[in-house]
Amino acid sequence: MRRTRTVGGRVALLLLLVMGVGACATMGEQPPSLYKRLGGRDGIALVVDDFVANMVADPRVNARFQGMQPPAVFRLKSNLSDQICDAAGGPCSYLGRDMKTTHQGMNVSEVEWNATVENLTKALDKHGVGAREKSELLGLLGPMKGEIVGQ
Repeated sequence: MRRTRTVGGRVALLLLLVMGVGACATMGEQPPSLYKRLGGRDGIALVVDDFVANMVADPRVNARFQGMQPPAVFRLKSNLSDQICDAAGGPCSYLGRDMKTTHQGMNVSEVEWNATVENLTKALDKHGVGAREKSELLGLLGPMKGEIVGQ
């Protein structure tokens, strides 16, 4: 009887060790963050540059950008880059105003919202951003719609 307990104890100990080693093996490197998969700060800045260019060229929304002076365009791009970087898990902090305050009184329509999403998607596509990353990013930004449309 005593020998059975010793063998059983060793088997249990061996199982625990194997399970522990297996668990450690799966705890290896974390997959890259969305921020890194978007190309980091530089990749995000390139997407934002093209996104803003798409917005300015789009007759559904370009009236909102007419007359913007270069410092205002720079600030817009900087804030958008910080916002995407922050949302994607990067080392940036978005310090701009909240979306409701920013868009208060603008009466952004559903058509304009859809154009904005299309223009961002177009910029992401131009830079070869994968479907998974696009979906994740749009999923992070999408909840802002209620703070933007109709304000």
